[in-house]
Amino acid sequence: MKNFVLIITMIIGFLSTSITAQKTIWLDQNLKETTLKEAIYYKLGNQLEGKVSYYFKNKSVYRKVFFVDTKLEGKYSEFYNSGELKETGKYKNGLRTGNWKEYYKTGKIKKRGRYNAGDKVGIWKIFYKND
Repeated sequence: MKNFVLIITMIIGFLSTSITAQKTIWLDQNLKETTLKEAIYYKLGNQLEGKVSYYFKNKSVYRKVFFVDTKLEGKYSEFYNSGELKETGKYKNGLRTGNWKEYYKTGKIKKRGRYNAGDKVGIWKIFYKND
């Protein structure tokens, strides 16, 4: 029984270490891998499946995206360096689709419109900042 408990403890320790020990990938303005010195953003690990978060160097969230088969798929959110929501929309098969909105830092809508297979369609509305 002692050996069983020891083995389970070792497995749990190994799993928790491997989960928390993800490599930091430093990224430039185009989200291409670069050095820490040149980086603007980073992400943890090379994962391109499921939910992936990108961060500013100050550790605040830059983007939250979802991947399926290494293509963008599903909800997309982008944030300002200070944490306010900047843009929202959805991807389908790696292309923008449906309703997209862009926001000012105040939370007011800056522009909104639709995409179809990555192309802007219909009328796009732009809202000017009224302080």
